[in-house]
Amino acid sequence: MSSSTASSLCGCSTAYYSSPLLAPKFKFKFPAKSQRSSLSTVEFRANPLTISSSLVNHRGKDGSCNSNRRRRGLLLTATLPFLLPLHEFVQDLGAKAESGMSDYLLMKEEVTKVVSKGKAASVLRLAFHDAGTFEMDDNSGGMNGSIVYELERPENAGLNKPLKILEKAKGDVNAIRPVSWADMIALGGAVAVSVCGGPNIPVPMGRLDSMEPDPEGKLPQETLDASGLKQCFQRKGFSAQELVALSGAHTLGTKGFGNPIVFDNSYYKILLEKPWQSSAGMSSMIGLPSDRALVEDDECLRWIKMYADNQNMFFEDFKNAYVKLVNSGARWRSL
Repeated sequence: MSSSTASSLCGCSTAYYSSPLLAPKFKFKFPAKSQRSSLSTVEFRANPLTISSSLVNHRGKDGSCNSNRRRRGLLLTATLPFLLPLHEFVQDLGAKAESGMSDYLLMKEEVTKVVSKGKAASVLRLAFHDAGTFEMDDNSGGMNGSIVYELERPENAGLNKPLKILEKAKGDVNAIRPVSWADMIALGGAVAVSVCGGPNIPVPMGRLDSMEPDPEGKLPQETLDASGLKQCFQRKGFSAQELVALSGAHTLGTKGFGNPIVFDNSYYKILLEKPWQSSAGMSSMIGLPSDRALVEDDECLRWIKMYADNQNMFFEDFKNAYVKLVNSGARWRSL
C-alpha cells in the first residue's frame, strides 16, 4: 500500500474514495465433525468491496476529523471481507444439509423395504449389540459397524440373519452413494421400532466403519443383577433411567412381553406382574434374569411404574436414549 493510500484511510481527506479493495484470498480451518479426524481446510474468496466516502470522511464544525466515525469505517473495512466468506460458508452448509437429508430419505426408504414386523426384533438386537460395546474410559467400541467381524461370538448368535436383511438395502444404496454399515445398522434399528408402532426416531448419518472387531466382553451380561447393570451402563455413559428405557426394547421378540411384533409399554406392565414367580405353564420362562432384576431395584422400579402408566413418556425417553446409544463411540465423516 502506498503512503498516499494509507493517509486516505487513516487521515482526514475531502476527496471521494471509491477504489475497490482487491479480492483477498482467505483460508480458514474448521473442526471436522469427527472425534478423531484432523482439521479440514475450507477455502473462500471475498468479492470486491467499494467503500463510500461517508465511511471515511467526516469533519466536525471546527474542521477536525470525527475519530469515532473514522474508526467505525475502518472496522467495517476490516471485517466485511471476513463476513462475505462466512456468508458463502453458510450457503455451502445449507446445500450439504439438503444433500444429507436426501441421502437419509433414500436410506430409510430402502431399509423400510426389507425390515418387516416379523424381522424387526432381530434388526433392533443387531443395533444394540453393535453399539453396546462402547466404554467411556478408553473410548473404545460403540456404533462402528464392527459387529460384522464379531458374529462368531456366543453373545451374537443369530445376528448374521438381520445383517443379511440389511445387506440388501445397503447394496441398493451403495449403487447410488457409499454408506457405512454403522449408519445402516443404526437406521435399521430405528426403522424396526417405527414399523412395529413405536416412535419415529431421527438418526443422524455420517458414521465411519471400524476395520477391526471391538474388544470382547463389553456387552451387558444377561445374568447381571440391578446393581451390576447400573454400573455397566454407567461405564457407557447411561443413567438408570436410560437403562430402564432401553430395556423396553425387549417388548419386541419372543421374550414373552406382550405381542412380539408390537412396540408398546407392555414390557413394563408385565414386569410389575412378575409372572415368572408363577409355576404355571410358560410364565416362569418370561424375560431374562436381567429383566427380572430391574423390578427388584427401587430406582429402576420408579421408572418402570412411570413407563407402565405413560406410554408416551416411554416412547419419548426411548427415542432419546436410542439416539444416544447409536451415537456412542461413533467416528464421523468430516465436512
